[in-house]
Amino acid sequence: MPEDFVINIANRVKQLPPYLFGRLNALKYEKRRNNIDVIDLGMGNPNDPTPQPIIQKLCEAVQDPRNHRYTVSATGLFNLKREVAKYYEKQFNVTLDPEKEVVCTIGSKEGISHLCLGLLDPGETALVPNPAFPIHIHAVNLAGGNVISVPLTEDEKFLPNLMNTAKSLIPRPKIIILNFPHNPTAATVEIGFFEEIVAFAKKYNIIIVHDFAYCEIAFDGFKPPSFLQVKGAKDIGVEFNTMSKSFNMAGWRLGFCVGNKDLVGTLAKVKGYYDYGIFQPVQIASIIALRESNKYTKAQAGIYQNRRDVLCDGLNRIRWNVKKPKASMFVWAPIPEKWRSMGSVDFAYKLMNEAEVSV
Repeated sequence: MPEDFVINIANRVKQLPPYLFGRLNALKYEKRRNNIDVIDLGMGNPNDPTPQPIIQKLCEAVQDPRNHRYTVSATGLFNLKREVAKYYEKQFNVTLDPEKEVVCTIGSKEGISHLCLGLLDPGETALVPNPAFPIHIHAVNLAGGNVISVPLTEDEKFLPNLMNTAKSLIPRPKIIILNFPHNPTAATVEIGFFEEIVAFAKKYNIIIVHDFAYCEIAFDGFKPPSFLQVKGAKDIGVEFNTMSKSFNMAGWRLGFCVGNKDLVGTLAKVKGYYDYGIFQPVQIASIIALRESNKYTKAQAGIYQNRRDVLCDGLNRIRWNVKKPKASMFVWAPIPEKWRSMGSVDFAYKLMNEAEVSV
């Protein structure tokens, strides 16, 4: 390459910070290469196996050469979308049109990113809770939008603060991205929260995007509500869900977006240009997962509840006081007072370097 040749990457990429999980994972892998046993309490990456009937269906489907071609549609097999609709009817009493109100995605990150690309013009605004799963922020940034963060507090001030922030902006935000049960704080809401946000979004013409990845991982009898259970929710928003956590299928990369037909259609249109959908055997196996969901998800939630209890009880015994979450894979632990001034990232590195614990 000539010495005077300069590659100028786009500002949208230059402005991206190093991906947090990438930095911590690099340190974790370096320690493991040096034969150091790292206790991994980091990103939500299930370590239990995918249920055997799902694997068996994948193995069966992959033998059929017809499944080796491009998929029929980037939006997903009709039989899978129909099963998604049945799942929502069974679990949440939500009626969906599988043709117009369901689109399958290559995991929820891809879907959220492409939806933001389809909705946001440069300079338009999205409101996002802080802290947030990184893609909720950077999908907006990569689409050319602006992110306004609203602190996700433990008290009941979050919703009023969210609404007041939205009302104070001129022009109004185009999107509000929500995520309950929340990653990483494990915060949960009741159906009344969504009733208020739907009414507010209708009044101010704001699109709601709800990430519902942890819908099946709940404890002590709590059942997380779907945003779409609220009357009128389909008029103003969509919900993303995923096979990753509830079915231990994180590496399979299959999720879905459901709800408002125009928003689903926008995502489908963008996907039609960017990808050919999910490998068909993965889609076929996912039909079995959704069809028999209650066989797997309740048992898996029980495993996570046991892990939650062991971790929280252990931390509380050593006076690192934490609350037991009602849902999700996460425990939101305040940094102990002695090290609080470090901030969360530096404290995470301290745990990794001095205790061989990844968080």
